[in-house]
Amino acid sequence: MTTVQEWDRPVGDANGVYADGVVPVSIILVDTDEGITGAGIGPHVELDSVFAAIEGEDPRGVTALYDRMLRQTFKAGHAGAVFGTIGALDTALWDIKAKAAGEPLWRLLGGRDRRVPAYASGLDIGLTDDEFVSVYEVYAQHGLRAAKIKGGLDIERDRHRLTLVQEVLTEAGRGKRPGLMLDVNEAWSRKQAIRHVRELERTLDLTWIEEPVRRWDAEGLAVVGRGIRASVATGENLTGLEQYRPLLAAGAVDIVQAAAVWGVTHFLRVSALAHAHDLPVSPIGNVPVGLLHAATSVPNHMASELQDLRPPLGVSVDLRVEDGAFVLGDSPGLGLTVDEAAIRGLTRRPGTPSADGPGVRPEQAGRRLLSVADHGHLAQQRRLTPLVVDGQRRTPR
Repeated sequence: MTTVQEWDRPVGDANGVYADGVVPVSIILVDTDEGITGAGIGPHVELDSVFAAIEGEDPRGVTALYDRMLRQTFKAGHAGAVFGTIGALDTALWDIKAKAAGEPLWRLLGGRDRRVPAYASGLDIGLTDDEFVSVYEVYAQHGLRAAKIKGGLDIERDRHRLTLVQEVLTEAGRGKRPGLMLDVNEAWSRKQAIRHVRELERTLDLTWIEEPVRRWDAEGLAVVGRGIRASVATGENLTGLEQYRPLLAAGAVDIVQAAAVWGVTHFLRVSALAHAHDLPVSPIGNVPVGLLHAATSVPNHMASELQDLRPPLGVSVDLRVEDGAFVLGDSPGLGLTVDEAAIRGLTRRPGTPSADGPGVRPEQAGRRLLSVADHGHLAQQRRLTPLVVDGQRRTPR
């Protein structure tokens, strides 16, 4: 099933913006013959094919079942949305296993402390200055003292917005220096990345720069890392350990990230690989509840991304945010409850995906000669122009 996240404001990044702030959230529910239902958030692509690998199996063997799902898809490739389907099913299996044991997942995985350090992430590139400040003031009220903003299109605008969020968090922290991160979502070439970050570092102390160049460019990420003071963070779009190995071998990443949608087992394995290289890990995602539980059990967790303070419509989660951290509850499993009836009755649905949304890489990404001067377009979605064929107006179906 699919619900929505209502942000009540534009959200997006250097690649584009959802102007209405309504973002789809796919959920997979897995039932057992003993009446336990597990939930996982992620795509449904090739769901029947992937599920065939685990149907009829004992869900408590979750890590072995994860490998069965990988083997099930090895010909077509377990990347992209298919990897997300595997991750959603994997998370649902962990939810079932913990519910069967009558424990919250963080306890089942061996966690000791239910508190998971967080940083604020507003997906904020389409906001005015006033809106931007208001958003981060709310995060600051929940004790967050580090923030990651979206940018990469204009050095001066990035400097201005980083300064604004620095002022908000410094005031809330009574003068303590906050953590500042910039995420450009693969928008730059290697030279652009070094030039842009060096310019920002003249006046700002950046904790990390996220995805400065393409996700698979191990050499380029290493070049950027050597040319700047900030750490290089990447990994949210990497699927499978085989995609991390070249980056780690090249010394191309300082903060190893993994997306919530790729599942719990993937995160645990990525964390172990990063730990073997003395690197910290940081989960990414709007509803990272599965990885929050897993983060309590790994030795190298740094901080987890906090996007919206509210869950998707029809979903409730047994956790709270206080003093700059997620605080996990005692509900068995993930602590995630899905109201299927409420989701089926939703009248608010995402609009038709646009050609300039965050999921579509702009044609000039990495090849812009000058900064993008007009930022007004970031808060607008262009509508698809209907095709005209033989005098008839047609739109894609």
